[in-house]
Amino acid sequence: MIEQPEKNQLSFHPELMVFDFDGVFTDNRVLVDEHGVESVICNRSDGLAVDYLREKVPLLILSTEANNVVARRAEKLRIEYMHGLSHKRETLIDWCHSRTIDLQKVVFLGNDINDLAAMEVCGYSVAPSDAHPRVLEKVDYVLKRRGGEGVVREFCEIFLGM
Repeated sequence: MIEQPEKNQLSFHPELMVFDFDGVFTDNRVLVDEHGVESVICNRSDGLAVDYLREKVPLLILSTEANNVVARRAEKLRIEYMHGLSHKRETLIDWCHSRTIDLQKVVFLGNDINDLAAMEVCGYSVAPSDAHPRVLEKVDYVLKRRGGEGVVREFCEIFLGM
């Protein structure tokens, strides 16, 4: 794990910023009502960060979650997304290849073991402080905030000088 960098300290200009959804935009919990309708809580400060990021770099959400809550939030934030995935790594490689994006210039922000394979092919990986212990051991940088508590905003403030 890399220690706290100075502001604007990524060693490259990212060509793509990739996010997991649950555990990054959310606190990894789900609310289920008596009709089986699922809801999650997202942090609005991440929305402002996404607006800032969108001006600088393409954004992508990759999620194994099949529920349409991912789609609705991604659409509201105007982020391209793919959800219901079983293999994030292969999806990311194919997506980048089709757009001639150098994987070494991709930043991946994820929190769980199903993110690790995709993170390994990226140039830089980031996790919220409450990520799975195996993720915390492998990533380049651990944020101070927990998932759902504005980790996208924190990333922007630290690395992109928002």
